[in-house]
Amino acid sequence: MNIAIYILLAALMASLGFLGGFFYRKYLTDSHLESLESLGKKILDEARKEAETIKKEAHLQAKDQLYQMKLEFEKESQERRQELNLLERRLLQKEEHLEKKGTLLDEREVEQNKKQKVLAQQEKELADKTRHYEKLLTEQNAKLEQLAGLSAQEAKDLLLKTVEREIRSDVARMVKRIETEAKEVADRKAKEVTALAIKRYASDYVAELSVSVVPLPNEEMKGRIIGREGRNIRALEAATGVDIIIDDTPEAVILSAFNPIRREVARRSLERLITDGRIHPGRIEEIVDKVSQELEVSIREAGEEAAFDAGVHGLHPDLIKLLGKLRFRTSYAQNVLQHSLEVCYLCGIMAAELGLNEKQAKRAGLLHDIGKAVDHEAEGVHALIGAELAKRYGESPRVVHAIAAHHEDVPPESVLAILVQAADTLSGARPGARREMLETYVKRLENLEKIARSFNGISKSYAIQAGREIRLIVESDQVNDEGAALLSREVAKKIEQELTYPGQIKVTVIRETRAVEFAR
Repeated sequence: MNIAIYILLAALMASLGFLGGFFYRKYLTDSHLESLESLGKKILDEARKEAETIKKEAHLQAKDQLYQMKLEFEKESQERRQELNLLERRLLQKEEHLEKKGTLLDEREVEQNKKQKVLAQQEKELADKTRHYEKLLTEQNAKLEQLAGLSAQEAKDLLLKTVEREIRSDVARMVKRIETEAKEVADRKAKEVTALAIKRYASDYVAELSVSVVPLPNEEMKGRIIGREGRNIRALEAATGVDIIIDDTPEAVILSAFNPIRREVARRSLERLITDGRIHPGRIEEIVDKVSQELEVSIREAGEEAAFDAGVHGLHPDLIKLLGKLRFRTSYAQNVLQHSLEVCYLCGIMAAELGLNEKQAKRAGLLHDIGKAVDHEAEGVHALIGAELAKRYGESPRVVHAIAAHHEDVPPESVLAILVQAADTLSGARPGARREMLETYVKRLENLEKIARSFNGISKSYAIQAGREIRLIVESDQVNDEGAALLSREVAKKIEQELTYPGQIKVTVIRETRAVEFAR
């Protein structure tokens, strides 16, 4: 019974607690809602106040901006009115000026009308006088024709012929005088330019010469170079394409080859083998290949250095390589690369003095002997070979022509070609440039002229251009035009058979007929 009461009491207490908690939570919720409503009203009131404030500030700013715009508009309007007033004053001034000009023009027009009337009167008087004078002249001419026995046209023709003869004589004397003065001035100017070029450019008298003799440390090295049954020397000759001469010359080996590049490869390879000491066919092939590759690099570097020193840019890579090959090419013991640089400098100096294109002149001078790099591999003279190479690798027509004409294999057609000729002659002719013995040089020229004079009909012979050309003057009554062509061919064949010479020799036969009379 007590337990049931306790349970009932507990349940009653729980129900009361639940009801109390429910009403308490409701009370809290209602109070929270009231506080939220009051907070919302407060925020809304503050927002309305702030909106009113912003609205007032915006209204004030709008008024201020409107005021500023009004001031600016008034200022611009005032400036515009001032400009319009200024323009109006200027227009009024111009209008006044034009009115004055119009008045002056009207006055001048009146004066011109008066002058025209006076001129018309004078023209009429002049026409009357002209007719009178023509009548008098006609009467006078008629009287003169009667007295002279010649008509007016005949007298005019006679007078014109007389004047024409006198003028022709005067013109001939004037042309002769001008030609003489022009030649004297041109000759003096050419000498001045040439002398100045020589004075401004100075280089060593002795040029580098390719060496074809390899020194040995001792005589025993000759046997090692030859090898067992000559296998070493055969392997070296086969690898380099050079004839190796081992004779009684003490401690030296002679290398013989027409190609200077091959001879240089053989020289370097042999020196390296002698230094290394290991000389056998396998080692020889290895050294020759290595030296060939190094020489290719050296050739390109030499070409690039020459082009840089000369100030010639934009050359084709193949032309630079050919230019480097000239370092190992000699002509009359003069290094061709050094000779080309000299010609380049001299051409540039003379072109600058004459007011020509200096860069183009230096380019033509540097490349003028480029054909000598391959003249042992191609048919023809080095000038034409070089011109073909320059044309192939994109050089300008003026440079190509200057290269082809520097030995007159083609007629020179520009001042540039003449400059290259002159610079080439100066570089080769200066004392010490070439090591050829004077006696040998003179003897070769004498033999050349002697061979030419051995033919009938030749009165005189002249070896010119350092023996590169021989000119023959024949008797016109003994040799006709067809015989002159045949004679040049026969002389050329005999020179080929009996003389040894570098390059080629041009044979020119000159036949002329002269008529001479004396005026006494």
